[in-house]
Amino acid sequence: MRYTYRPKGVCSMEISFDVDNDIVSNVSFKGGCNGNLQGISRLCEGRSKDEIIKVLSGIKCGFKSTSCPDQFAKALSEI
Repeated sequence: MRYTYRPKGVCSMEISFDVDNDIVSNVSFKGGCNGNLQGISRLCEGRSKDEIIKVLSGIKCGFKSTSCPDQFAKALSEI
């Protein structure tokens, strides 16, 4: 199933991804640091939702209390 999430407090404006049988695929970020977010997208491809949440939760960006990876973990937690 395809999901779209609007992150809060970060540079990216939208995160889109698929989850089928708890496996994440087709992750894409709109806005944000393009190279870093492409890397995150590729590293998450084919992994379980719970594994990604565990690894990405709590990551901060500079002085912000969150980050694009942390927001992706929040998106996955909500489904």
